[in-house]
Amino acid sequence: MTTVDPTPTSLPAALAEPTVPVRRGWIALLFAANLGVWMAFFTPIQVLLPQQIGQIAPANKETMLAVVTGLGALAAVLANPLAGALSDRTCLRFGRWEFGRRHIWTLGGAVLGALALVLLARAHTVLGVALGWVAAQVCFNAMLASLTAAVPDRVPVTQRGGVSGWVGIPQVLGLVLGVVLVTVVFTGDGHGYLAVAAAVLLLALPFALRTADDPLPRAHRPALRGLLAGLWVSPRRHPDFGWAWITRFLVQLGNAFGTLYLLYFLTDEVRVADPEGGLLVLILLYTAGLMATTVVAGRLSDRTGKRKVFVIAAGVVMTAAALLLAAAPTWPVAVVAALVLGAGYGVYLSVDAALITQVLPKATDRAKDLGVINIANSAPQVLGPAIAAPIVVYLGGYPVLYATTAAVTLLGSVLVLKIRSVP
Repeated sequence: MTTVDPTPTSLPAALAEPTVPVRRGWIALLFAANLGVWMAFFTPIQVLLPQQIGQIAPANKETMLAVVTGLGALAAVLANPLAGALSDRTCLRFGRWEFGRRHIWTLGGAVLGALALVLLARAHTVLGVALGWVAAQVCFNAMLASLTAAVPDRVPVTQRGGVSGWVGIPQVLGLVLGVVLVTVVFTGDGHGYLAVAAAVLLLALPFALRTADDPLPRAHRPALRGLLAGLWVSPRRHPDFGWAWITRFLVQLGNAFGTLYLLYFLTDEVRVADPEGGLLVLILLYTAGLMATTVVAGRLSDRTGKRKVFVIAAGVVMTAAALLLAAAPTWPVAVVAALVLGAGYGVYLSVDAALITQVLPKATDRAKDLGVINIANSAPQVLGPAIAAPIVVYLGGYPVLYATTAAVTLLGSVLVLKIRSVP
């Protein structure tokens, strides 16, 4: 359970453990805001940045794309926990008006991030693209930090699995809708950036403008002096938080192994006639599997009060999907594996997110601590290619890669047993 420092007075609403269930309308607005931010993350990486850099530097587009996305990933790793820490300390008052500590970051991140996308649409050099993408990553990670904190801020523990399931769907749905938006509805990278910028604003602003956001009294604001040092969460003092970070990192690393090279896997190992079309089919099946399980599993976890058994079951399912790809790299097996992998990841996504909110060290640092957890989401996207490439090229190819995926995923899910405070 989330703990707070003892104080002689009652806790303000911003720090108290929520007890009133959130309504469907609130969940829908949070879903939309998350859909906007994940579209902003994935659509440029999958479509717009490769197209743009391919036009600017066609001779070395692979290297330049790696540099730009690597700088963006580094910015994300740094910005998310820092923005979360600043959000935890935000106290805004203008005359008689007092504002909450989260929505200003959601609003500011959406507006400034959309502006960064507009600037990206006008970039004509690799340096301009890199600067624009780093700016976008900083803004959208500030937005993500505040949105992630909304669950422990507003949702009771007994409802967090189901809500986390709804919040998790946009992570995959955002990719699908974003790709459709910029390849079917709007063509060209310039128009695509503008379309994504508009989508972010339309989807995110209603949550920031229409839902409650409790203000933080200045007497309860953490000191700014220890902000940077506070980004470190000691695993000795908070072992459950440390184990939650490790399990998230390993499962996400396995997920990165399993998905990063799917296009090359279909081209070089499965040898399908249309790899790009095949990849789209697998993405859609993966998304369908995830959407079929994530909310259901979250609600079952809420009803039973159990978290760890669902995380382990999800890991076993994802492990089975990876072993299928390792043992029989054929198109029919890939179709089944995509559906199974999505179903397993859907269970993991909702229940592990709920579990993590129950091991946060202090209510005063919710957004910062969740930002630290988000490093376990971002870092595998950087480390994954560096580890997977040598496996594919030198250590046995795709069967060994997917066998490694299975081992890492299973280890990550089983280590959840080390967490003691959550059943």
